[in-house]
Amino acid sequence: MLTEMDDSDPAAHATNIAETAARLDRRPWLAQPLRPRTELSFEYFPPTSRDGWNQLADTFEQLNPFAPTFASVTYGAGGTTRMRTQRTIETLASAYDTEIAGHLTGVAATRADVHRLVDQYAGIPIRRLVALRGDPPATADGPVAQGFETAEDLVRSLRDRPDGATWDISVAGYPETHPRATSRAADLDALRRKVDAGADRVITQFFFDNDAFFGFVDDARTAGIDVPIVPGIMPVHDFASVVRFATRCGATVPQWMHDLFEPIDDPSIQQMVAATVMAEQVRGLIEWGVQHLHVYTLNRGDLTEAALRMLGYVPTTADVIELPGEQQAG
Repeated sequence: MLTEMDDSDPAAHATNIAETAARLDRRPWLAQPLRPRTELSFEYFPPTSRDGWNQLADTFEQLNPFAPTFASVTYGAGGTTRMRTQRTIETLASAYDTEIAGHLTGVAATRADVHRLVDQYAGIPIRRLVALRGDPPATADGPVAQGFETAEDLVRSLRDRPDGATWDISVAGYPETHPRATSRAADLDALRRKVDAGADRVITQFFFDNDAFFGFVDDARTAGIDVPIVPGIMPVHDFASVVRFATRCGATVPQWMHDLFEPIDDPSIQQMVAATVMAEQVRGLIEWGVQHLHVYTLNRGDLTEAALRMLGYVPTTADVIELPGEQQAG
C-alpha cells in the first residue's frame, strides 16, 4: 500500500531525498561498461551426447557475440575426454574466428602422449593452451612413467618445444589455496614456479568473496608473480550443485549466499537472483581494476548473458556461422 512521505520534519525529508539521489547516482545499472576494454573469455566442456552437443552449440552462439578474447575447452581427469575435447576444439575453430584454447593435463599420460596431442592442436590450428597438472582418473594406480609430475614440468616442457615460443599458456591459481597444498605459502611458491617456467597468465578457481581474490593478487605480487591474474567467475545455475563443487575444490560459499538462495523454490526466480549476484561480483572486480574475466559457463548461456547485459555489455550483430547440430559426442 502506498503512503505519503512524512513532510513534518523538513530536515529529515531533505536527508531522505539526498540519500535516495545518492543511491541512484551510485549504481547506474543500464549504462556503458565500467571499463569498455575489459576482456572476456568463456570456458566450455566437451559434450557427451547429441543433446549435449546441441546445448553447447546454442550456448556458444549465444555468448560468442560478446567478442571473447578466447574460448577454452576442458579436458577430463586423466585425459578421459581427450577425443571429445579435440573434436569440440576442431568444430569450434572451424566455425568461428574466436581463438580456442585447449586444456591440457600432465597426469595419466607420458610426455610423448602429451606432445602428440599438442602437435594435433597445432594442426587445427590453435595456439592457446591451459596447462594443468590435472586429477588422475579414479582407476589410476599411480604416476605414469615418463610423465609430468607437476604443472611446472608441463609448462617448461611446452616452452622447450621447437615451437614453444609461439604458444600462449595459461595456468591455474587458487585464491583460497589449493585444497591439497600444505600451506598458502607453498601454494604461491608452486604458482610462481609455473609462471617462471613460462606461463603467460593465471586463471583462478572460482570464488564468491572478492576480498579473497584481492588478497590473493596482493600475495602473488609480493611473491614475485607479475603476469596477469584473471578471476574465474562461476554463475550459480544451481545453488546446491555449486555448494558441492565448491567443497571439492576448496572454494568458500559465504553464508549470505545460503541465506539468499536456499529459501528460493522457483528455478526462474533463482536465475534472476543469480544473474544479479554475478553482475554485482563482476562490477566489484572491474571497479577494483580487473581487466579480464573468465566465465565458467557450464555450457549454459542465459545467466551469463543476463549478467553481462546488466553491466552494459552489448553483443555484436555480426553474422556467425551456425555450428553443426545433432553430432555424436564421440
